[in-house]
Amino acid sequence: MPDQPETDRDKAPTNNLSSYAGRWVALLGERVVGQGGTPDQAFKAAQADRFKEIPRIIFIPSDHPVMFPDILERVVASLPSDMPVYLVGGAVRDALLGRASHDLDFILLGEAIPLGRSLARTLGAAFYPLDEERDTARLFLKQPDGNRYTLDFARLRGPDLESDLRARDFTINAMAVEVRKPMELLDPLGGGTDLRSRHLRACSPTSLSDDPIRIFRAVRQAAVLNFHILPETRSLMRQAISLLPNVSPERLRDELFRILDGPRPDTSMRALDILGALPFILPELTELKGVEQPPPHIADVWQHTLDVLNKLDGILDVLDLQNNPDKAANLNMGLVAIRLGRYRQPLSKHLEISLNVDRPIRPLLFLAALYHDVSKPQTRKVDDQGRIRFLGHAQMGAETITDRARLLKLSNPEINRLYIIVRHHLRPLLLGNLERAPSRRAVYRFFRDTGEAGVDICLLSLADVLATYGTTLQQNVWNKYLDIIRILLEAWWEHPEERVSPPIVLNGDDLITRFNLAPGPRIGQLLEVVREAQVTGQIESREEAFLFVKKYLTQKDESGS
Repeated sequence: MPDQPETDRDKAPTNNLSSYAGRWVALLGERVVGQGGTPDQAFKAAQADRFKEIPRIIFIPSDHPVMFPDILERVVASLPSDMPVYLVGGAVRDALLGRASHDLDFILLGEAIPLGRSLARTLGAAFYPLDEERDTARLFLKQPDGNRYTLDFARLRGPDLESDLRARDFTINAMAVEVRKPMELLDPLGGGTDLRSRHLRACSPTSLSDDPIRIFRAVRQAAVLNFHILPETRSLMRQAISLLPNVSPERLRDELFRILDGPRPDTSMRALDILGALPFILPELTELKGVEQPPPHIADVWQHTLDVLNKLDGILDVLDLQNNPDKAANLNMGLVAIRLGRYRQPLSKHLEISLNVDRPIRPLLFLAALYHDVSKPQTRKVDDQGRIRFLGHAQMGAETITDRARLLKLSNPEINRLYIIVRHHLRPLLLGNLERAPSRRAVYRFFRDTGEAGVDICLLSLADVLATYGTTLQQNVWNKYLDIIRILLEAWWEHPEERVSPPIVLNGDDLITRFNLAPGPRIGQLLEVVREAQVTGQIESREEAFLFVKKYLTQKDESGS
C-alpha cells in the first residue's frame, strides 16, 4: 500500500490552475496528476496512473469570495479544539452563491446533543434535543443585530463524511467545509459545478425514493434559486410520486408552506401538478381544471387560481418594505404602489404575525388563495338565460379548506383564519359593484365579520380582480377597486376606533338594568345596534346610547317585530 499523500493547504504551485478552482488537485512537482471534490478523491485519481508515487494534495480556491455567516466564527471559537466539525448543506451552498443563510447544519464525529447543550450555554442560545435517537440537537440564537439563527448539530451517520454527503438530496446541498478551514470546499459529487450551471441534480438514483418529500423540496429549491431540474432527476421524482402516501401529513404541510412562502408559488404549484404530486397534498385542486367561467373571467378556474397566486405575489412585492421601482413598472402594479404604498410598514408587521410558532401568516394567505374558488366545480350552474353561476361557492369553499387544513394538522387559529378568508373573499368585490363608495356601516360590518383577516381579504381581492380581467382590465375599474381597498385599510389602520372597533359605552348589564330586559341573544343584538350607531356618528356618549336604545325598542314594539 502506498503511503498517505502529503496535503499542503498553504502552498499552491506557481503555474495557472484556475481551471481547477474549487477542486482538490494531486500534484507531482508542478504537474496535476489527479483532481476531485475531496482530498481522498484527488489522491485516488492520481493513484490510477501513478500508484507508486505520493502526490501533494492542495485545494485550488475559487476566484469568487465566499461569505459565511458571522455566527460561524462564534461557533468555531466555542468548539473543542480537537473535534472535527463540518458545516454542510444549504449554508455552504448559500455561501458560494453569496446569499445570506440563517439555518446552519453541522456534522461532527462525536456526540451531538452534549455538544449542542454546551454550545447553547456558551452562546446564550435556546437548546432543544431535536432527535435523541439520532443524536441531533437544535439551537436558536438571536444576535444583537436582530438576526435569528437556527443551528443543527448531528452525529455523522455514515462511515465517513463522503458517505454522509452522498446520502443527501441534491448535489448542491451535498457540499461541506471543515469549520476551521471554511475556504476549503469538500465537494465529492460536483455540487459546485452544478451550482455554477444552475442545475438541480439528485445525489443518487435512490435519493428521491429514499425520501419522497424531496420531490417538493426540488420544486421549491428550483423556484428559490431559479435552477433547472435535470431530466434524469425529474424522472426520479416521477418514479417516487407513488411513495408520497408514506410521508407524514406534517412533513408534507411543512414543505408546502415553504413553497408558498417562497418566490413564484404559482410556478411551483404548476410544477407539482405536472409531476402528479398535487393529488397527494391538495387533491381538491385537481377538479378545478377545465371549469369554465363567465366574463369578465378570461380563464378556467384552475388557471385563474394560479394567476391569483402570481398576482398576489406581485402585490406583496410591490408593497414590500424594500421598495423596488422595477417591481412597479407595470401600470396596474404602479397604481398599487401609489395608492396603497403608505401601508407598507403596517402591512409588513401584519405579515410577520404568526398564528403558529413554526409558520408565518404569508404562506397561509397563499393557501387561502389556492382554495378561494375550490368549490366552484360543485356549485356551477347555468340559469335559464344561459348565465354561469357559482352560488354558495364561498361558503362551501370555507368548509372545504377547513377540512383540508385539519388533515394538514394546522392549528385552530390557522384553520379559523383560512375559513374567514375563503368565506368572505367576495366581500370587497361586492362592494365594488355598488355605485357609491362603501358606507361607514359597510366598512364596520366587513371588519366585524372578518377581524384582522380582513387585511388578508383585501390583498386577495386585488389579486382576484387582476387575475379575473387580465389584459382586459380597464383603468376605471381598477381605480375603483383600489379606492375600496384603500378605504378599508384606512379604516383598519388609521381610524380603528371610529370605523372598526368603537369604544364601549354600554354593556349588557347596563341594558338589562335600565330597560328591565332578560339576559339572552337580544342583549347582544342591541349592543351591535349601538356599535353600528357609533360608527355612523349617531352616538357619541353613554346617555346618547341609552336614548338611542330606548327609541329603537319603542319602534320595535310599535312595529310588533
